[in-house]
Amino acid sequence: MKLALASDHAGFELKQHLLGVVKTAGHDAADLGALTVDPADDYPDFAETLGRAVAKGDFERGILICGSGVGAAVAANKIKGVRAGLCHDSYSAHQGVEHDDMNVLVFGSRVIGPALAEDLVRVFLAAKFTGEPRHLRRLQKVKAIEARG
Repeated sequence: MKLALASDHAGFELKQHLLGVVKTAGHDAADLGALTVDPADDYPDFAETLGRAVAKGDFERGILICGSGVGAAVAANKIKGVRAGLCHDSYSAHQGVEHDDMNVLVFGSRVIGPALAEDLVRVFLAAKFTGEPRHLRRLQKVKAIEARG
């Protein structure tokens, strides 16, 4: 799978770790920043870069990390076509894809550790949207809300 990963300074170390994990698992992963630890950087910048790249189709999915994950999820979801989910448990990480066609996994590096982050990434990447009628109906409603702004 072609993936984009991005983080602010708070998620930098965990992002670097996960880049290795996903590449070792055979995925094509790109680092969209931060490229250095800079306490003055801001999560919306990286959320926008990653979100636009996923929405445009340059990447199938994205993984976005900030301190809590909340701000990055809020920012990424402002981009049309992005369905970012803040997940700190494996059920949400796969169910978000299966039922809601989530295309960006978000978590907080100050909330979870590397072992749990690895598990979340694995289940997120293994999950597939079911396409069941009820899930399609709900996804269309979400897209209609997005279209109305």
